Amino acid sequence: MTPTIPLPPTPMSPLRRRLIEDMDMRRFTAATQRNYIRDIARSTTFLGRPPDTASAEDLRRYQLEQRETGVTGTTMNAKIAALRFFFTHTVDRPDLARKLYRVPYHRVLPVVLSPDEVARLLQATTCLKHQAALSVAYGAGLRVAEVGMLKVRDVDSERMLLRVEKGKGGEYRNAMLSADLLVLLREWWKVGREQGVLHRDGWLFPGQYAMKPLSTRQLSRVVVEAAQAAGITKRVGMHTLRHSFATQLLEDGVDIRVIQALLGHAKLENTARYTKVATRIARAVTSPLDKLGLFVASEAKPDG
Repeated sequence: MTPTIPLPPTPMSPLRRRLIEDMDMRRFTAATQRNYIRDIARSTTFLGRPPDTASAEDLRRYQLEQRETGVTGTTMNAKIAALRFFFTHTVDRPDLARKLYRVPYHRVLPVVLSPDEVARLLQATTCLKHQAALSVAYGAGLRVAEVGMLKVRDVDSERMLLRVEKGKGGEYRNAMLSADLLVLLREWWKVGREQGVLHRDGWLFPGQYAMKPLSTRQLSRVVVEAAQAAGITKRVGMHTLRHSFATQLLEDGVDIRVIQALLGHAKLENTARYTKVATRIARAVTSPLDKLGLFVASEAKPDG
């Protein structure tokens, strides 16, 4: 049998290289870069020619076609963000960027677990590494990608902080490190060292191979399987733990701007959405109707 000769790699176009350089310059995460490249490539397929040759009418037709095919508001806005970046920064055509319109949509309220449900979920994990990773997501309110990208040196036990070096948008921030979480991470460090998978300069949660971290896909699968094992019927994902962290802090009276900083939200409005699911806050408020005292239940009179 004649051996198959591998094809040479497809050379990268100068336009795509410039786009990647523009994103690198702004420290976009690998996931954001991948999504932007994908969305711009799909718009190029629609145009049938390089995207830098698009006209305002082309973009109008593209947006109409996306609406007619039933693309959701969140997906469409992600595509618009990619194209706006491309036309504003990569090809210096802000006039075309202004022809791209965000789609209004209703944000679904986040799913939140009760403290008891979180405890059951964490106890249902199958190994210490998974329990520690999910505990970081819940105990520090980290995004799934932030959990995966943590390194051992990011655990600052002296200042009781977790250093998040590559958060959303490439931002750096400090997340909280609770005493109980530190105990768990130290136990994982001991076990991981015995297993030969943890190193001082390595990933805090290595994947199948120690040189690579647990992927977001692996972490997502872990939390779903743990929720099922714990008998939780809600739709649970890694972000559910972050939602639960924020909501429970809000219910405990933590200032919303402190929570905003802990979550790494650029806008307060993104944090404020948790007020809609913080049920303990609503129960703690006294209604002005109750203050009138018109309908106070009288004690039942004894028989006889």
